[in-house]
Amino acid sequence: MKAIKIFAPATIANLVCGFDIIGLALNYPKDEIYMYKSNSPGIRINKIYGTSLPKDPKKNAAFAALHFFLNKYYQLKKINNIGFEIELIKNINPGSGIGSSAASAAGVVFGANVLLENPFNTIQLIRFAMEGERVASGSAHADNVAPAIMGGLTLVRSYHPLDITKLHAPNQLWISLIHPKIEIKTSDAREILKKYILMKNAIQQWGNIGALVAGLYQENYDLISRSLEDVIVEPIRSMLIPAFYELKKKCKEIGALGGGISGSGPSIFMLSKGNKIAKKVTKIMNRVYSSLRIDYKTYTSSINQNGLKWTEMD
Repeated sequence: MKAIKIFAPATIANLVCGFDIIGLALNYPKDEIYMYKSNSPGIRINKIYGTSLPKDPKKNAAFAALHFFLNKYYQLKKINNIGFEIELIKNINPGSGIGSSAASAAGVVFGANVLLENPFNTIQLIRFAMEGERVASGSAHADNVAPAIMGGLTLVRSYHPLDITKLHAPNQLWISLIHPKIEIKTSDAREILKKYILMKNAIQQWGNIGALVAGLYQENYDLISRSLEDVIVEPIRSMLIPAFYELKKKCKEIGALGGGISGSGPSIFMLSKGNKIAKKVTKIMNRVYSSLRIDYKTYTSSINQNGLKWTEMD
């Protein structure tokens, strides 16, 4: 194959209590990436549609991830005459908190792996994509790129060594999402976090993470709902997001299981049992934000169980 089109999903990181370790992939929105294999070495980003992104290798997540991939491939095969040309169609807005940089980084390393007949395994691809996240946010976290590549819900057990497992994702679990058109940089959102936390808060957070995982496997929606609580990160980051607690309260009143900040924000997500309730929750999100002088966009999506997809081009 010489050319493929890749569909890279938006992702929700942290999943309330699972800071930097739990993430899920959405079916909507998603980026489109066109990749072309070349016999000329190097990486060329020819076009970027939908937003303005730097083409500087030191600032572009896709370039950084693919550069890392390509260097490892050169070492593995002892060659240096392969390159790629890329076109990005960004439907996931940068700074939205739903994995825009992860979609770019994961998408290009996944695509390169397909075009080169899969020389690297899933964990290696996640490592390469994490280098794109390092450029985008200053931290090589995996809770967006892992679900983008693996699909469904993922848990990062360890970063050193990298150990990631796929969790059970109930089919009836749906997501309502609102993206207020304000920008919160991941690096800034990390900077405001406390360096130390109280032991009682850590114990409460660990309990919620364990119960959330149990609730997913048991498909116990009451337990999932009780576990969607963050006593460490949300109280700080929520100050950056207008009407955050009002929105959460009204969504839960009509049946949402719970939710929180997607990634570092400003997007807010809520989980529901079934599409019917999720659509009602999305309507409430619209109602809350229509009274504010802030542009926004909403989505309703099921969980993307398979992650990245590709199709061959002529």
